[in-house]
Amino acid sequence: MKEPRMHLSDHRDLGKRKADTGYVLINLIRYLKPWMAVFVLLFIANIASVVLSLTGPKLSGDAIDMIKSDGSTDMDAVYYCCALLAGIYALSGVLSYLSTVGMAYVAKKVACRMREDTFNKLISLPVSYFDSRQAGDIISVLSYDIDTVGESLANDVVLVINSVVMIAGSFIMMLTISPLLVVVFVVTIPISVLLTRFIAKRVQPLFRRRSAKLGELNGFVEEMIAGQKTTKAYGCEEAMIQKFEAKNTQAVEAYARAEYISTMTGPTNNFMNNLAMTLISVLGALMYMYSFGGITRVGQIASFVLYSRKFSGPINEIANVFGEFQSAIAAAERVFRVLEEQPEAPDPEGAIAPENIRGDVAFEHVSFGYIKGREVLHDLSIEAHKGNVVAIVGKTGAGKTTVINLLMRFYDPDSGRIMLDGRDIAGYTRAGLRGCFTMVLQDTWLFAGTVYENIAYGKENATREEVERVCRAAKIHSFIARLPNGYDTYLSDNAVNISKGQKQLLTIARAMLLDSPMLILDEATSNVDTRTEHIIQQAMTKLMEGRTCFVIAHRLSTIRNADKILVMDGGDVAEQGTHEELLAKKGMYYKLYRSQFESY
Repeated sequence: MKEPRMHLSDHRDLGKRKADTGYVLINLIRYLKPWMAVFVLLFIANIASVVLSLTGPKLSGDAIDMIKSDGSTDMDAVYYCCALLAGIYALSGVLSYLSTVGMAYVAKKVACRMREDTFNKLISLPVSYFDSRQAGDIISVLSYDIDTVGESLANDVVLVINSVVMIAGSFIMMLTISPLLVVVFVVTIPISVLLTRFIAKRVQPLFRRRSAKLGELNGFVEEMIAGQKTTKAYGCEEAMIQKFEAKNTQAVEAYARAEYISTMTGPTNNFMNNLAMTLISVLGALMYMYSFGGITRVGQIASFVLYSRKFSGPINEIANVFGEFQSAIAAAERVFRVLEEQPEAPDPEGAIAPENIRGDVAFEHVSFGYIKGREVLHDLSIEAHKGNVVAIVGKTGAGKTTVINLLMRFYDPDSGRIMLDGRDIAGYTRAGLRGCFTMVLQDTWLFAGTVYENIAYGKENATREEVERVCRAAKIHSFIARLPNGYDTYLSDNAVNISKGQKQLLTIARAMLLDSPMLILDEATSNVDTRTEHIIQQAMTKLMEGRTCFVIAHRLSTIRNADKILVMDGGDVAEQGTHEELLAKKGMYYKLYRSQFESY
């Protein structure tokens, strides 16, 4: 049976408010709803286990009272009490074990669903979300924070339930023995509660800071691993070590500070519990000696002392896991912050899926900036007709990639519009619009899987013949055939077992497999040698026939045959024309071309 999916409501901006424990707990309860029946059974088993264990002190007191004032003892009664006590504790232990195992199962399911929901949310978020955050910090939420929540559900929840029932049951049993002795707790418990609340107010923001610092550390480590070759090439190992030590120190200090404050709760409550035990022992003895307050038997004192331990012990246990609970609250808050991020804006009402697209593209007075008030593109107007190859060149930061981001609707223009076949692309569904493009990026991305699976990634049910056809067109079939298992050769994570140029060729073959009317190439041949580049250019020229192609290029030799070359500078089109026309102008393109030519 498919498990029901939990949907969050009551959206709040967690990043702009103080930690709200009640709100976090409400959302955790919503995640427990699919397994609420199991949870209720576990709750009943917990109560039964605790109730059974609460009979122990009374039976122990009864056994003590079997010792008569004349020194004789009813051993049969003692044996009976001992046997009954052993049976009760055994049954209580079995119920406790079953409830613990059951809660671990529920916690695993909740963590699995939470991780699935978080991953699905990440998939639905706009590109801008990932552009503004470290990958390591996002990964930390998906792994460390959700694991923390799961562990807390598996361990702390059972402990708290047991403790609450034990405290209530012990209190009732103590009242039945001597209400007067219970007055001792009127002094000790309020002091413990006040101290715990005082520590709670101080420790909660510390755990939130701890989670944030660990996320920053993970983000830094992820960046350093990705850029390890660059670090070694520039001899920056020592500098990176120093930066890591600084971030590691911050994370450790945040961790230690939170733990230092939270661990004060346990010893403080221990002291108050020992104080209560001392007062109970002294007052109980006095009450027995002077026969007042309902204490007439030694067994009553023994039972009351045992119940007082069962009463104060759980309070101490709750205090000891208080730090872990606060850590789980902080972790859950980070998870819910991701779950409450606004997904990519939905398609407007009336949006249609593109059909029979020709590939006529026009930017009409488009302005855009990633940050409000800082425009990257200024009143940009360009045209590309069906079958045109439009190359976009310019210095770094000129706005080349921004044009592609807008064309794919990773971002929307601040003003102006982008037309596709005479219709504003905002009127198309995003999925349909993006399906009209095939992209080959400068940063190659291959996943852990076979060569065939990587090439067929974008086309469902692609046949082996189709894959081999595009690989021959990309001049990579012979290389694949030489691999140990050919197209069934397994590529490790990010294909580290093949060269960077070979990875680029595989992504080009993947793009060739898709029959889309438009093609985007972002430095698609940047990682191949000159000879291979010429071979690929021949195949790509044939492949691009009839398609509208946008090519971002730094290597100007690859775009000589483009129908139109746009030279961008500071967010504007400074020049446009064919290769020969721009060279004849002897303007910016001419300087760029000469600088590359003279560098060889």
